Formats: sequence, C-alpha cells, structure tokens
Amino acid sequence: MSEQRKPRRPSFRDPAALEALGQRSDPIAELHAAHETAAALLHTGRSADDPAVTARLVALTDEIGLVTLADLWASRPARTLPGALWRLYLLREWVGMDPHGAAREYAAGIRFTEPNHAVAGVEPPGPDEVRRVADEILRGVFSGDFAVALERAAAFCHVVASGRADVTVGERAVFQAERLQTMAADLTACARLWRAGRLV
Repeated sequence: MSEQRKPRRPSFRDPAALEALGQRSDPIAELHAAHETAAALLHTGRSADDPAVTARLVALTDEIGLVTLADLWASRPARTLPGALWRLYLLREWVGMDPHGAAREYAAGIRFTEPNHAVAGVEPPGPDEVRRVADEILRGVFSGDFAVALERAAAFCHVVASGRADVTVGERAVFQAERLQTMAADLTACARLWRAGRLV
C-alpha cells in the first residue's frame, strides 16, 4: 500500500526561482506593484500642488512609453485605481495619435448624446480641442476633482462611441464602439467608487 502524501503549505518564491520554472515573475508581486504604483502616482500628483509636476504626470507616457504602463496596469480590473489610470492614459495616447479621427467621431456623436458632450466639454470638436481635453482630463486627476475627471473621460468615450457607430461601417467599428461604451461605464463606476472611498 502506497503511503499517502501530506499536503504541503504553499510557499512564495523569489523572481529568480519563478523564472527558472518558466514564469516571468510573481503574480502576487505584480498585483501589489500595480496598486502601489498607481496610488503613489496619484498621491504624488495630488499633494505636489505644482503645475510643473502635474504637466509631467499628464505627459508621463511621452517620457516612459505606454508599454511601461501597460506592463504595470493593463491586466488589473477596470474598476480599480490602476485600471482607471490605465484607461485615462490609453485615451490620451489614442487621441494624441489620431486627433483628426477622434475629432471626426466626436463631432458625429454630439447629436446622439448632447448631455455627454456638455460634460466632456470639447468645443469646437476639432483635433486641437480633443487633444486639449484629453490633457485636461488627466490634469484634473492630479490637480482637480478626480471623480469629475473620470466622469469627463466617460462622457468623452460615450460621444466618440456614438459617432464611431454612425460614421464607420463594419463589425470592427461596432466592436470598437462597444468597447468604448464599456470603458465609459467602467470610468463612471470608478468615479462612484472614488467618491465612496473604495477605489483602490
């Protein structure tokens, strides 16, 4: 009769040991890093009261690249602090890369969602204006009301999604519009969580 094995307690392994097993890093450490860096970035920006610090944080991806933030935050759930910050930087990056496309879709979406247009505040809806608003949203994260910044980003996504569904044809366009609507819903939920002190 074979002897039964006793269950072993799980143990934490250092990154070198995990790499030897073919795993890039410790998922628990990655989770902590995502939330700690997001909280530290937000605290730094909101406590600095310095326009130069705010400007640098707004343009963070210009300096370190979007991929760096993706490695830190993209895998976290949408309705968490790192998830929310990731979506705000992603939005700014997309608008910066395609301001004409963003402005065209935004302009097309206004007639479908006038209240969201009023909240987003892109006036007139041109390439320079959508870039300005994307920067203003992130500036509001660090030097204004964070919940309002999240709601403004959500409103922007709603308008663009409506415009994209109207001016672009095909399944891909529909899928992208749906993803923007999902992002808008997640950002709105994050605003509620922030006001309740539960966005972590």
